Formats: sequence, C-alpha cells, structure tokens
Amino acid sequence: MSKKVLKKTFEVQSNETIDQCLDRIKNEGYMPIRRTEKPIFEEIHQNDQTEYKPVGRQIVFEAKLLEQ
Repeated sequence: MSKKVLKKTFEVQSNETIDQCLDRIKNEGYMPIRRTEKPIFEEIHQNDQTEYKPVGRQIVFEAKLLEQ
C-alpha cells in the first residue's frame, strides 16, 4: 500500500485549463488550499539595453490530502 503525501503542489500544465487542474487535484484525493501565480518574462536586447516583456504565467496550487 502506497502512502500519500500530506501536502503536494500541482502546476497547471500548458495543455489544460485551471478547471481541469482542479479536477486532477480532486481525483488524486487532495483539496487546494493555496494558489500562486508567477509571471514568465522574455528578455529582449535592443540597442545595448535589456528589456523584460511578460509572455505568460505559471499557476501552482498547493493542496492537502483529504481525510479518507
């Protein structure tokens, strides 16, 4: 019998929606307790200057194990 971890993180994959990620969390027996978003930037070099342009975001859910 495998032992489940009490807390686990789930990242929203590029090919899924937030709802699909939440369903995946529920199917694994966890409940989301925290959502964090981190911006993803692209470095652009122009005229000896470096600029950072936002190109996306990374969404991560922290989840805890539901009582079985």
